Amino acid sequence: MVSPSPAIALTPFAARNWEPGESGTRIKGISQTALVDACNSAIAGGAELVAGYAPFCKHLFLQNDTPTACGFAPITDENRPMLHSGYAARRKGELPVLERWFEGVEPPVAAYLDVILYSHAQLLVEAEAFPEDVPVCDWGIVSIMGTLTPEEPPMPPITQLRNALGPEEGGSGVAIDRAAYARAAGFWNDHAAVRKPRGLINDIS
Repeated sequence: MVSPSPAIALTPFAARNWEPGESGTRIKGISQTALVDACNSAIAGGAELVAGYAPFCKHLFLQNDTPTACGFAPITDENRPMLHSGYAARRKGELPVLERWFEGVEPPVAAYLDVILYSHAQLLVEAEAFPEDVPVCDWGIVSIMGTLTPEEPPMPPITQLRNALGPEEGGSGVAIDRAAYARAAGFWNDHAAVRKPRGLINDIS
């Protein structure tokens, strides 16, 4: 008898959450397998999948009992000199886009892990433009963000723009919602992602 497919699986793209030097949340103290098991246990226990920015996107909020820190921090007069900017692509083949991030800032430990999920059908669509193995699943983890509350931080404006460009440019194909974009611009004008020091294309800080 064939076992049923897991409801949630990790995509290769989301594995970068465990890689040092990347911008955003770096997962510590829990393996990829254990994180996926925690997601599936939460679903089996009745955890809610929260609607995301499109029908194919959901969020699963897990209480964080690891050393994983938030993936972003508020900008203050004290840490403003630690801001950097430069052009970077998340993976080979994507257009490098302008990003802003902190180096040398210690964000607080996250209270929750916001596990961002895409449907299996959407993963297949995006894999046509950027080939990668699509796991057998109902929902694939595409990113994880450490947060202080069980709420989704606004999607960065540059991510919304990339999505609007479509799968060929690494996006999802969802058009920009001007109200959501305005909220995100307000949030990310006062916050920035955190990363450990590393070189980027054309650092212009």
